[in-house]
Amino acid sequence: MGGVLIGFAIIGAIIAAGYVVGRVGLLGPHAQFVMSRLAFFVLMPCLLFHTIATADIASLVSPMLWVSLFSAVTVAIGAALVFGLVLRRSLTVTTVGALASSYVNANNIGLPVAVYVLGQATAVVPVILLQLVLLAPVALTILDAATASGGGWRRRLLGPVTNPLIIASLLGLLSSALHVRLPDPVLEPFALVGAAAVPVVLLSFGMSLHGSAPLRDPSIRTDVIVASAVKLVVMPAVAFVFARFVFGLGDQQVFVLTTLGALPAAQNVFNYAQRYDAAVPVARDVVLISTIGAVPVLVLVAALLHP
Repeated sequence: MGGVLIGFAIIGAIIAAGYVVGRVGLLGPHAQFVMSRLAFFVLMPCLLFHTIATADIASLVSPMLWVSLFSAVTVAIGAALVFGLVLRRSLTVTTVGALASSYVNANNIGLPVAVYVLGQATAVVPVILLQLVLLAPVALTILDAATASGGGWRRRLLGPVTNPLIIASLLGLLSSALHVRLPDPVLEPFALVGAAAVPVVLLSFGMSLHGSAPLRDPSIRTDVIVASAVKLVVMPAVAFVFARFVFGLGDQQVFVLTTLGALPAAQNVFNYAQRYDAAVPVARDVVLISTIGAVPVLVLVAALLHP
């Protein structure tokens, strides 16, 4: 379980640093806004393009990829139905709630867990690509359309295709699918700039915690509890069912896929919500609660399923 604890220690230290920065007002009153836009428009597109462009798409098409796909889509649709039809939430809240319930932290926590617990760093690559190429573009398209102001239908239709994250993901996917091998001098700037995305997002998230407390706002308490419960309990259970009973995979693959499903909600969900000013408190609280709650869940998954 050292890998799980190491992963959480790393992310916790950076978030704590962001909280201190926000508490002392080191970067001024507009720092969080600037950092959010920097991450969304510059850092994250570079990270997405480099990650996808350098990945071997062909080797990722496997039963494990399909289990991850069906699990994420099933949970996202189920959560959207709960938020939209049962809780009667708006389209933006429903979208953020569904994303928080199904979008896992495959980078900051997934990679250490893959290395130290699963023993294979590449285990999280299909999940990362799936989220970047499918889940994120769909969610961002909906948020683009739901929050667009001015420009009429043309603005709403063109907004998603001008989104920097979607553009970067599609260009990276095209490069990888066509086996275009860009020279190192071309890729290196994307790698260097993209490397700043994760710490900047984590620092921004930590800064947002100053003056706030999880579940303190009664108006979003139900939303946070539902999304957190789905992320920590329902998603790993769904992944287990698909892996074991639908695809009939072996014990090691079942363990890997269930572990990946139990990862907490990603900080990217908070970043997307912040960018569109859509259910930001819900995204923030779900990320925080699921990050804390994932520790015992991951330990339990390892204790029950480790082959």
